[in-house]
Amino acid sequence: MSKSDAHLEETRRQVDEVQNIMKGNVEKMLERDGKLGQLEERADRLQEGTEQFHRSAVRIKRKQFWQNMKMKIIICVVIFVVLVIIIALLFS
Repeated sequence: MSKSDAHLEETRRQVDEVQNIMKGNVEKMLERDGKLGQLEERADRLQEGTEQFHRSAVRIKRKQFWQNMKMKIIICVVIFVVLVIIIALLFS
């Protein structure tokens, strides 16, 4: 084998090695792209869940506010009625 043939063979070997490395890199890139797509889908679902949770929390907060307000009004009315009865009994 001549010197130029050996040099050509070495160059081909290096080209094959670079091709293999590039193929591996492309495969890894495609794999990462797939994982990024999955991650994006999960993030979208999480965002939707967060928005739904927020709406539910606001709805429950309002409901609790009105329940507490009703209870306060009932307590005030009961206290008022008791005071009216006590005052009526004292002045009768």
